[in-house]
Amino acid sequence: MSERWARTLLSAYRLAGSLAYPVIGTYVAWRSSRGKEDHRRRRERYGRAGHPRPEGPVIWVHAASVGETVAVVSLIERILGYGMHVVLTTGTVTSAKVAQERLGSRVIHQYVPLDLKPAVSRFLDHWQPDLAIIAESEIWPMTILELGARRVPQVLVNGRLSDRSFKSWKKRPYLAEALFENMAHVVAQSEVDAERFAALGARPVTISGNLKVDTNPPPANDVELATLQRQIGKRPNWAAISTHNGEEQVAADLHLLLRDRHPGLLTIIVPRHPDRAEALIADFSERGLKVARRSTGDAVTADTDILLGDTIGEMGLYLRLTEIAFVGRSLTSEGGQNPLEPAMLETAVLSGRNVQNFRDTYQRLIESGGARLVRDSDMLARAVNFLLLNERARHDMMAAGVTTVNEMRGALAKTLKALEPFIQPLIVKSRLKGTGSLRDQ
Repeated sequence: MSERWARTLLSAYRLAGSLAYPVIGTYVAWRSSRGKEDHRRRRERYGRAGHPRPEGPVIWVHAASVGETVAVVSLIERILGYGMHVVLTTGTVTSAKVAQERLGSRVIHQYVPLDLKPAVSRFLDHWQPDLAIIAESEIWPMTILELGARRVPQVLVNGRLSDRSFKSWKKRPYLAEALFENMAHVVAQSEVDAERFAALGARPVTISGNLKVDTNPPPANDVELATLQRQIGKRPNWAAISTHNGEEQVAADLHLLLRDRHPGLLTIIVPRHPDRAEALIADFSERGLKVARRSTGDAVTADTDILLGDTIGEMGLYLRLTEIAFVGRSLTSEGGQNPLEPAMLETAVLSGRNVQNFRDTYQRLIESGGARLVRDSDMLARAVNFLLLNERARHDMMAAGVTTVNEMRGALAKTLKALEPFIQPLIVKSRLKGTGSLRDQ
């Protein structure tokens, strides 16, 4: 009965999507007006291709946002090294920019089609992928079902399931199984993730570790970095990165609290969503704080209190300016953000306790001494004050973070091993197509 209900629900989802398709343009237009869609490429969201399909095997890689895109860059580079064509889809403007910066014209970038049958079918009809690789936790029912109907192997890499997502899926076990049975392989980040995917019906499931560990540190423009380092000089400083609503205010209050103890203190704030910059500047100004805004090229002067990092793709720049970084979405929001990039760049990592989405990574960093969790804003203030005063303790944390990241590497090799049965036949197919039939050789 439950299995029949799951099939009925998926059929209803398919029908609802088809009915909604004619009017979905209003929603896409609204997102475009808010800068969340690329107006010039809106057609791609309906599955309309922006490029012709190349000859030979095509591998479709999907990465939802910036974090997922960064995670699969090294994997894509290895796939490209096999001579494969890659169509990379992402869902945000910022992730599209990252794809362009990291991979350029080596891949074909498209915005992911809406999870509606007409859009997904049009996308698949054009690209005819031989393999679909999905990053992390992108479970889109219509896309999964359409790929399954076409017998296209689907592999989930760097897979993770948050506490909330797993709880939600557990309430609908037959629905989960109806979807996950279409997966040819799930490569999970951790043992906990692997157990969760297996409990929902995925087979087989293997463990790789986090692909983000095997990425290179985020880059920085040397000229811009040198300019800011010269402007900051030897001023004491710390950073609050990937912050969410409320955490910027915590950082500003902390600055006001500590600046008398640390003359010349500079606080670097990098919001997760730069489009909130105007509101943040107004809030900081009301507190009597002088702000240098990165997006407008403001210089950091002797009386600058806050450097507001309201740009995209410059995390490597901001992290190279400091030795202390609080990683947001962990005090006033839940889930946490990736602490690997600051750890890679020799930064002492601080975070709130709400880091469920990066539980294993934080556990490793905490055990080694590379990161510390704080309970609230008062505890964060004490931690920043301590690290500013104690160079030895700060440098010990920085060194521990780098060491831990190096010890955690290896996810890329394990992922490639899991993908080998799917990619190797495509390599053979590509070579045969390029050199003629076996009889011609």
